[in-house]
Amino acid sequence: MSQLHPLGIDRTAEAVYRLMLEEPGHGIAELAESLALPDSDIRAALDQLAELNLLRTSPQAEEGLRPVPPTVGIQLLLAMREKELRHAQQEFADAQVAAMTLLHQHAEAETGRHHVEILSGIEEIQTRLEQLAHDATAPLMSFMPGGAQTQATLDASHPLDATLLERGIPVRTLYQASVRNDPATLDYARWLTSRGAQVRTAATLPLRMVLFTGQAALLPVDPDNTRRGAVQLQGPGILTALAALFEAIWDQADDFGTAADREHDDNGLTGQERQLLRLLAQGHTDAIVARRLSIGVRTARRMMAELMTRLGTRSRFEAGAEAIRRGWLQ
Repeated sequence: MSQLHPLGIDRTAEAVYRLMLEEPGHGIAELAESLALPDSDIRAALDQLAELNLLRTSPQAEEGLRPVPPTVGIQLLLAMREKELRHAQQEFADAQVAAMTLLHQHAEAETGRHHVEILSGIEEIQTRLEQLAHDATAPLMSFMPGGAQTQATLDASHPLDATLLERGIPVRTLYQASVRNDPATLDYARWLTSRGAQVRTAATLPLRMVLFTGQAALLPVDPDNTRRGAVQLQGPGILTALAALFEAIWDQADDFGTAADREHDDNGLTGQERQLLRLLAQGHTDAIVARRLSIGVRTARRMMAELMTRLGTRSRFEAGAEAIRRGWLQ
């Protein structure tokens, strides 16, 4: 793939552009011979470069075209790409608002049909979980964000998970990658897998969720403060949507027991570093990035500083643009 592909320049066009900068006097025949390509490919590449305003007419050039210096042409393309990215980010933000509005309206409608119930207090939530686990006949799927789980959470989960696994009910749990730094949660995840449950880790998770397939889902009333209570959702529409969300994240997560989260991809990024770049590109603050990744703010800033050094940039925006140019965020 072309290094300039994010700017709309394919591999052949990039090769032609670079060669024309080195040998501005080359015509189509010389370009084709130097690059070992047919004339038709060279002409197509010239057309692409002309559309991107990287060529200009010149009566002195053999073919009537000269390359525009990168300091002019590439800077214009970067500015255009920046504008497109900002527009795409705004569209994504608008879509998020529309989606949340739709979910809120759907939840209100479901409430009218007694499909939504607010649960207050730990005891009420625990009692409901026990009831759902007792009646469960289909798989349990859960998001456990926040990295290290409290001992109270682990103690409450143990009998429920044990009951389901003893009855042969499939259990799948998604933790955040930072859970690997907490011995207690790590031990609990190992216990789950030893009993036949499936456990995976992801750099970020949307919110805490316990989904009993076909029965009900429990989500926090306030994702940022789970002590405020939980909401129980029922109804095929909302449960199907939540199950699809779980499956989408599950498919991209790493199996527990592997070092995949800490391994580097072809671009030298860990899964956590890649997600950090995505969150910063979306305009999130250091505090939000740290919370999403379940790491400290200082750790998030240190990671970003290291990435900026690797990218050779001095600002977040420059880092985002350079990461896109290198294909790190595709």
